[in-house]
Amino acid sequence: MTVLDQTTPSTDHARQIAELERKVAKLERINRVLIDRVERSMDGQGSAFSLFQTAIVLEAQIRARTLALERTLTDLEQSYHHAAKAQEQAETARVRLLAAIESISEGFALFDADDGLVLFNQRYLTFWPGMADRIHTGMLFTEIVHLAIHHKCVLDAYRDPEGWIDRRLQQHADSHGPSVHALSDGRWMQVNEKRTRDGGIVGIYTDITNLKRAETQQREAELAQKTNLLQATLDNIFQGVAVYDRRLALVAWNNEFVRLLDLTPACVAAGARFDDLRAFNRALGAQGIRQDGFLNPEQGTVPLGFEQAWHSGRILYIDRNPMPDGGFVLTFTDITRRKRTEEALRDGERRIRLITDAMPALIAYVDAEERYQFVNEPYRQWLDRQVEEIIGRKMGDLQTPELYDRRKDFVDRALAGEVIDFEVELTPSGAREPRYSHVSFVPHLGDERQSLGFFTLMQDITERRRTDAAIKEANETLERRVVERTAALTRLNVQLKREIADRREIEKALQIAKSEAEQANLGKTRFLAAASHDLLQPLNAARLFVSALADLDHSKPNRGLINNVEISLSAVEDLLVALLDISKLDAGAVQPEPVDFPIASLLGPLVTEHRALAGDRGLELRHVPSRAVVRSDIRLLRSIIQNFLSNAIRYTANGRILLGCRRCGGGLKIEVWDTGPGIPPDKFDEIFEEFRQLDAGGAGRDRGIGLGLAIVRRAAKMLDLPIETRSRVGKGSAFAVTVPLGHEPSAIERRSTARRDVGNFADPMLLVVDDQHSILAGMQAMLEGWGCTAAIAASGDEALELLARLPRPPDLMIADYHLDARTTGITEICRIRHALRRPIPGIIITANQTPTVHALVHEHGLWLLRKPLNPAQLRALMTQLLA
Repeated sequence: MTVLDQTTPSTDHARQIAELERKVAKLERINRVLIDRVERSMDGQGSAFSLFQTAIVLEAQIRARTLALERTLTDLEQSYHHAAKAQEQAETARVRLLAAIESISEGFALFDADDGLVLFNQRYLTFWPGMADRIHTGMLFTEIVHLAIHHKCVLDAYRDPEGWIDRRLQQHADSHGPSVHALSDGRWMQVNEKRTRDGGIVGIYTDITNLKRAETQQREAELAQKTNLLQATLDNIFQGVAVYDRRLALVAWNNEFVRLLDLTPACVAAGARFDDLRAFNRALGAQGIRQDGFLNPEQGTVPLGFEQAWHSGRILYIDRNPMPDGGFVLTFTDITRRKRTEEALRDGERRIRLITDAMPALIAYVDAEERYQFVNEPYRQWLDRQVEEIIGRKMGDLQTPELYDRRKDFVDRALAGEVIDFEVELTPSGAREPRYSHVSFVPHLGDERQSLGFFTLMQDITERRRTDAAIKEANETLERRVVERTAALTRLNVQLKREIADRREIEKALQIAKSEAEQANLGKTRFLAAASHDLLQPLNAARLFVSALADLDHSKPNRGLINNVEISLSAVEDLLVALLDISKLDAGAVQPEPVDFPIASLLGPLVTEHRALAGDRGLELRHVPSRAVVRSDIRLLRSIIQNFLSNAIRYTANGRILLGCRRCGGGLKIEVWDTGPGIPPDKFDEIFEEFRQLDAGGAGRDRGIGLGLAIVRRAAKMLDLPIETRSRVGKGSAFAVTVPLGHEPSAIERRSTARRDVGNFADPMLLVVDDQHSILAGMQAMLEGWGCTAAIAASGDEALELLARLPRPPDLMIADYHLDARTTGITEICRIRHALRRPIPGIIITANQTPTVHALVHEHGLWLLRKPLNPAQLRALMTQLLA
């Protein structure tokens, strides 16, 4: 404002100079006019004196005018001097003003009363990127605003041009404080405008970018802190929460939301939308949310709450609540436990009501306000009202005044905490046949001993009263009745004594029968052991002779006869073994001995044994190895799988047989598949019966004796293993048994069970002890055929005598378990070891498969082979012991 005051005198001087110049010009025109008039008024004949006078007058006038003109010129010169001085001062003030506004850090702009740009600094131009070269003095403010819109200098300007023009012009016109604008180059500008005294406007433009950035960072930090606090809050509540904004984008959720709905990552990933949740729900089909309007975004402004059974078995309560600025909040609450509790309570109430309704008593519960809260069916029938009409009503409203008045005192005492027992008449007095009841009021007290109500129990004692009356009447003839009853009791006492004596005799007979049954069972077990030995002994000898005979060279016809004999002996052996196995399993003579072993050690030899038989029949036997370890009795399990394989080979005409394993749960399922004729479903149970064979198209083949699957069923029952049968007629059959998994064997155990190749022996010395001469002869022939020296003895004494004649002590001893009534093979081997004073390895051969014999053999460090003896097994064991 100081600069404007200094420029005012210069303007006044200019005006004065202009006025003086107009006056001088006017005087000059007057002088010319006067002179012209004088010259024209003279006549040619004027006198000299008049001319002189005229000249004097003119001179005087000219002098006066000249003086006036000189004074005017002097004034004019002074005015010019003052004007120059004022102009110099104004220029100095303007230069200083420009320097001042250029030195300030804010943008400066001065507009006159007509909104024309009068003055600005270079800082002002920096706020208009892209248009600074087009701003000049004299531009109107509206032109600058439109130019800013055209060059998109201000964000608000090109987002809403018309609205921004109106707001900016209104702000410029009102000048009521600062306004803030975001520039297109990322900066922020604050404009402070103030009107001057002459109607102009001074604007100060300040760059507040750093301030805005600091505010933004602080706001973002506060927002992040609030977001973290909100997320922590959401993660620590027991409900699943999801927040969608007005654009249906997922902006917040918690882990419970993902867990309760079992959501896929796509539904809760960054940028997830409400459509992703809808797509996930559609994929669930009928198990998803089917509430009308819940998944409709257009209805998101309507609150909604409902229960939903989820596909995972949970029961969810789902809330949808709109937010003020658009969008909505979804809340998922797991109410499974509550619903189950409610169902349990309802079930408990039903059970209580079922029990109380069946009781021959009137039961009810009354609260502290004497209102019924529970009644059973007899109580309801007594009040002759529906349950809905009773619950919540007071006793005095439902009972007759007479009944209620007789109970009122007892009710008050029960509510005071006293247990009350009394008898009342159920029907009003004066009735033809009154009925009586015994009533009990049991108070219900809270934790602080306050009265919450009482239980009422009414039992009809009419019959008891009648009985009491009858007893009272009967007491009048009591003596006569006592005499009669005494006589009757005497007779009854004699009869009871006889019955007691009879029962003692019966009990004694039962004890004798029990002892005989136990002896019979023990005798049956002994018979089975003896039968096993006696039946298999000659068969074992025959097998030994045939094996020894087979090791010799024979012609082709003789070789065929030997093979036929071996096949016949195998058939007899199979029949006897099957019959004995069934007898032992039925008699309980076989006890399972479960151990952990690799299934390959069982299945491998079985496949080797049966592959040749399958090849002879033109079948392919395939085996899928398994490294699993199972726990079971290896003998019984071998019997089960061996019978599966034998049946598959026996009844399959062509095709292949598959033996494999697969894990299922905590066990291993061992399966045998074949391409045989198949079994009808109605015959599945029949094939497991003894001597049952189906006509499965196996004519001309060895159809067996029908005991294999009967043994399977008994062995599986003893081992508690499930047997599974599947078949399709014309396609084939599958038999499976599931065995529990066991633990891996140690390295030492694996080495001890490793198979070894059996070759010829380097003339070892063997001592064989058996009381059957046929067995001894067969063993000697077979062992000598293997390259061994076999010394045979019929008893332990004979063996001890034989030791002195042997060239060297025996390398291995083989003895039968049953030698005679007094000794066993174990005893004789121990005697021979003692005589030789060295632990010679020994093998016990027996048909007795009881656990006791097995334990005795292992206790003395011996090896056990079972009859009928398998030469291959004997040879393998000898190779191991002689190594």
